[in-house]
Amino acid sequence: MGAKVVDASVLAALTFGEARADEAKKALGKGRLYAPRLMGYELAHVAVKKISRHPEEKTKILKALDLALRLEIQWVDVDLAAVAKLAAGKGLTAYDASYLYVSASLGIPLLTFDEKLLSRSVR
Repeated sequence: MGAKVVDASVLAALTFGEARADEAKKALGKGRLYAPRLMGYELAHVAVKKISRHPEEKTKILKALDLALRLEIQWVDVDLAAVAKLAAGKGLTAYDASYLYVSASLGIPLLTFDEKLLSRSVR
């Protein structure tokens, strides 16, 4: 299997056992994973939201986050000016455009459960 850019929607589903976890696992499959460094912050944000809703699961959630951040992901720095231009041109947030930027710059597919982002990705 080839290289892929993974976004937080896919990795969070797998990491935190969300409804689409099985789909995420299958989509990730084998192959090298890439993501903008931003994804680590997005996963941490998801963890904080989950802890807020389920404080009794704090230890479990933080352990899952730690394991996700230890995955063999190639963290990519992005050109922020290029990301801003891409975001403005595609009607996306700079966060979402960061994933498109990595996908386009590496010429590899983007894995996302975000329909808006998916509709604007280059396939």
